[in-house]
Amino acid sequence: MTRRQRPVLDALTEPLEFAFMQRAFLAAGLAAVVCAVVGTFVVLRGMAFMGDAVAHSSLAGMSVAYFFGGHVFWGALAWAVPASMLITFISQRANLRLDTSIGIIFSGGFALGIILMSQAGNYTADLFGLLFGNVLGVSWNEVALIGGIAGGVILVVLAFYKELLFTSYDATMSAASGIPVRFVQYLLPVLLGVTTVATLKVVGIVLVLALLVTPPATATLLARRLPGIMGFSIVISLLSTVAGLYLSYYADLPSGPSIVMVATGLFLLALFFAPAKGLVWRWRKPSLIPTQETAG
Repeated sequence: MTRRQRPVLDALTEPLEFAFMQRAFLAAGLAAVVCAVVGTFVVLRGMAFMGDAVAHSSLAGMSVAYFFGGHVFWGALAWAVPASMLITFISQRANLRLDTSIGIIFSGGFALGIILMSQAGNYTADLFGLLFGNVLGVSWNEVALIGGIAGGVILVVLAFYKELLFTSYDATMSAASGIPVRFVQYLLPVLLGVTTVATLKVVGIVLVLALLVTPPATATLLARRLPGIMGFSIVISLLSTVAGLYLSYYADLPSGPSIVMVATGLFLLALFFAPAKGLVWRWRKPSLIPTQETAG
């Protein structure tokens, strides 16, 4: 190994000497994978802001658990799953647009959470951790919990992959083909709610939408078919979390926002330079077509 290579290797391995960084990398990696898988369907179905609404409204469940001395994770889970189903139920039964029901649950749950948190001690510090994540403070039990949730969600996605795929592109044809569209319409929000809760410790309530949406959106610029989109999404999500944690460690920056900024940077790179779909490619493409003057 050369002298130039050694500082690079030391820079890569130094954070891994600390147990809290090992836990952070594992927790963030697990959350990244499950967000990439579920987020692919979220982007295809145009349900991005449902994830944001579920994350924000789950502050109510987290606040109740915190207020009574329970674990905020279980409080968030107990709120997120019913909230995700309620959004779908209100939209379908009350004949309202999906964004309208999202707005109702979003604002109501978030407001209730703020009120409850304001009644607890050490309000400001704890609220900051809930809003923007604290992956550096994750315990081994929480790593195992995130891993269990991620594994369970991915198994469900594999079991209902065909149904999720077909309904994502054409719900009407799916219903005509005998696929239980109504079941899938509730299944995906439930998976979204559970995935959101698993990600809260990593990037927090405010930024969870970015980890759900940005890597899959980037992947759509790099691939056309769903397996390719999902594969690129997983790679981009993992790269964002790993690079974001290194950036957080060496630049002394908040971990959640650092992860999101890396993911955003990768999206901008794909937006401009992705083959065929990138803006640079599109700007250059007309010049490759001979005009009447140049042809003559």
